[in-house]
Amino acid sequence: MDFVCLEKMLVIEIDGGQHVERQALDNVRTEKLVNAGFRVLRFWNHEVLNEIEAVKERIWMELQKAGGTHPHPNPLLEGEGTLYPIKFIDHPKP
Repeated sequence: MDFVCLEKMLVIEIDGGQHVERQALDNVRTEKLVNAGFRVLRFWNHEVLNEIEAVKERIWMELQKAGGTHPHPNPLLEGEGTLYPIKFIDHPKP
């Protein structure tokens, strides 16, 4: 997870070439996030580097759709209520 807005329940993923090989793992993580109440936006590195205005517009539009606050996910996500970022344990161990 590259960025998260807990208030709007929005996760932004920026994917590079390694994500082509990790597609199945990314899909599982996205499913977990969606099941926890998050919306997930994915962008490729080249989009962020070469089309930043379009990326910002897409994020802005998604935030506008969010409107009011969302109910708290139940059960709480790991790391919630701490000063540390949310961690998901679905990455392969080297």
